[in-house]
Amino acid sequence: MTQQEFKELFDLHFARVRNYVFYRSGDTEIATDIAQETFMKVWEKNGSLNADRIKSLLFKIANDLFISYYRKEQRSFQFFKHYRPGNESRSPEDELAFEQLKSRYDKALQAMPELQRTVFLMSRVENLKYTEIAEMCRISVKAVEKRMKKALEHLQVNLKTNE
Repeated sequence: MTQQEFKELFDLHFARVRNYVFYRSGDTEIATDIAQETFMKVWEKNGSLNADRIKSLLFKIANDLFISYYRKEQRSFQFFKHYRPGNESRSPEDELAFEQLKSRYDKALQAMPELQRTVFLMSRVENLKYTEIAEMCRISVKAVEKRMKKALEHLQVNLKTNE
């Protein structure tokens, strides 16, 4: 693989690999580090790569690196930590309701099993199709559908207001 081919591979897939790890870890720095390490490993393998399977190889390497990291340090998931929707003339009541909903959403995501959370975020945030998610996670489309269904049920139960 030439430097130019590697650069094209990096430019094409880096963001998705980083997002995949981010959805699993909840930390952008960790996700970036693992994504960079993934591409370093690909560069080291240089001659022994099958061009048809490079995308799945990237996600497999990233997954293995994340598992290794996760075993060393268990971190809590803090998605939307800095998320702020537009503040165009929202009342204090609306702001309070939003903060409460955001808090319940964060807690629901943290409590959601990792496999369901990964599929949910890849679908809803990354706007990936189930077939793409299945390929990246190395599972069947049916497994993606089942995890997504369970994730939505989990959110539905955990986001209900107690009124």
